Order: sequence, then structure tokens, then C-alpha cells
Amino acid sequence: MRKRLFLILVIICPVVMLFSSCAYKLSLNGSSIPVDMKTIDIQFFENNAPLVVPTLSQTFTEALKNRIRSQTSLSIVRGEADGIMSGAITNYSIAPVSIQATNSNTPPIAGASRLTITVSVKYVKYIYKDGKRTDEPDKILSFEESFTKYKEFTGESSSQEQALIQDIVKQLTEDIFNRAFANW
Repeated sequence: MRKRLFLILVIICPVVMLFSSCAYKLSLNGSSIPVDMKTIDIQFFENNAPLVVPTLSQTFTEALKNRIRSQTSLSIVRGEADGIMSGAITNYSIAPVSIQATNSNTPPIAGASRLTITVSVKYVKYIYKDGKRTDEPDKILSFEESFTKYKEFTGESSSQEQALIQDIVKQLTEDIFNRAFANW
């Protein structure tokens, strides 16, 4: 009996110690945020693309804030925060992906087109030492990379542009969120 109790303790104690030392909050949406992270500063994403849609910067920045607000317990602040996300929209383009044949008197037209948006993102998660935030970035969780998404469509782009932008922005914010908080 004593031998069995000893064996159970030997197995259970390391497991309990392992799980009690985890420093991440887990949520049902797949995100794993370090417990010392309570705030994030989402800076305005300027539109530096050659083709500029006036509302795209605001639309993208607000969509990213809304995703983080709805899927985490982080407070979005301006200024000093536990993490900072910044960047720019670096590409917005519409290009044909297939050509539709016409009669010999008219030039060919696009049968389908592709709207592509690229966003460059820099995410810095700061390290805590002795319960205080340092200005040292966490090299494992911080990143700087570009995210690109596209959507194909037929017909005139102007009538579909806002709906296409909304779909692409949703995909981009999901990818950025997953990269920053789900470690995928």
C-alpha cells in the first residue's frame, strides 16, 4: 500500500509542478497570451501602397483592434504597453487573372480579376523582470513580417470593392492574430 502511494506521488507531483509553472493564459479561441501581458498598443497602419483607397487604413486598423478586443482580455491602450503592434499597408492591387476572348475588333478583357492586399506588421512583446516591464523585446514572441491575402472576382471592381476589402481584411487580421497570439 505504501509503495503504491509513493508511486502515485512520484507521478503526480512532477505533473502538478509542470502545469503550475506554465506562464500562459489559454482561451477557447486558440490564443495563448503570456500572463504578464495585460495591455497592447495597436498603432495606426498607414497606407503606403502605390494604389491608395482612402478608408483602408482606418478599416484595417479598427478591424485588427476589434479582433484583439473580442478574442482576448487585453486592454488596448495608447503609449506604454506590454506589447506594441505597428505596420503599414504596403500593397493594394487589382490585376487580371484570366482573359476573356472578344471579337477581333475589340481588345480582350479580364474574365476574372484579383484584389491583393499586403500588410507589413511589427509586433513587439516586452520582457518582464521582477514584475516590471523592460524595454527588451521577447525575441521568441516578437516578429516582423508581411501578410498577403487576395480575393478573385468577376465583373466591375468598383461595385464589389468594399465587400472584397472587408473579406480580405478579415483574413489578414485572423492571420496576424494567430501569428501573434496563437503561435501558429
